[in-house]
Amino acid sequence: MTAVGMASPGRAPRRIGPFEVPAIGLGCMNVSHAYGVPPTREAAEHLLRTAAEEGVTLFDTAALYGFGANEELVGHVLAGHRDRVVLASKCGMTGVDGQRVIDGRPETIRRTADEALARLKTDVIDLYYLHRLDRKVPVEESVGAMAELVEAGKVRTLGLSEVSAETLRRAHAVHPIAALQNEYSLWSRNPEQGTLAAAAELGVALVAFSPLARGFLTTEPPAPAALVDKDIRRNMPRFGGANYPANLGLRTQLEMIARDAGCTLTQLALAWVLSRGEHVLAIPGTRSVEHLRENMSVLDLDIPSDVLDRAGQVLNAATVHGARYNETTLAEINTERCGRAG
Repeated sequence: MTAVGMASPGRAPRRIGPFEVPAIGLGCMNVSHAYGVPPTREAAEHLLRTAAEEGVTLFDTAALYGFGANEELVGHVLAGHRDRVVLASKCGMTGVDGQRVIDGRPETIRRTADEALARLKTDVIDLYYLHRLDRKVPVEESVGAMAELVEAGKVRTLGLSEVSAETLRRAHAVHPIAALQNEYSLWSRNPEQGTLAAAAELGVALVAFSPLARGFLTTEPPAPAALVDKDIRRNMPRFGGANYPANLGLRTQLEMIARDAGCTLTQLALAWVLSRGEHVLAIPGTRSVEHLRENMSVLDLDIPSDVLDRAGQVLNAATVHGARYNETTLAEINTERCGRAG
């Protein structure tokens, strides 16, 4: 599937429910969770503060990230910016006794929300996602509990993460869903199996996480041999075995396209994601202020749609080598699978 004929987004805001935000937000997970040793507290605070001062208004965190530490960090830094940012967090997947646990029971959601409000130092969360569908709990029950949070004034709008079009429709019938957060990038095309179209139909924003392919489409792609034990990419098939060298070959072709277009690979990859529809936003994560600014710079570029088309033809679900997760993790996720890419 190629791009839909749109050029780069420009500075025009995009909508999430009642909110208007730039098409590029900030995924905050990187500074607390999942990618090995986190940065110092000072460095993390500097990154978040710079983002707020330089135009980022959508900040995305979760109870899971750092097992609450990321929410506390985000709440501390953004306390002075609260009136001009859209604060998103997630429930339904948390840390319990040092282990990641998926739990979508209403009582757990209510407790997690109260804990999140305290850590975020706010009276209300603008956008609250169900982080993962708990297969033991009907989505209607989980979303019903989240709707009670809206009624209680603790949450403004609701979202879902990593679910299928069918699940989105079921949830939306219980309470309006403002945003669906799914992995979406040149090499992860699962939304094209249904949720991209369903979100547009229902007026739901599609928020793309990992739009830079877990760092693969940045200026400094990860070296698998150098990944530390707690880096989640060590267990991702695309970064292992013969898959990674094969994917690097595709990356080289993308670099050539970007160079010919006068942009960076990062800018090309983000522009491609944002070209998928006016309802699509992206929340790349980073630990680098330099990379943060590069990510935001895509809003000032005009990359022609034919260039984006060529990028999409080089790297896609049919050409990528390896699934996005291992089979154990894929079994936990409710999204549609996408060809051999999982």
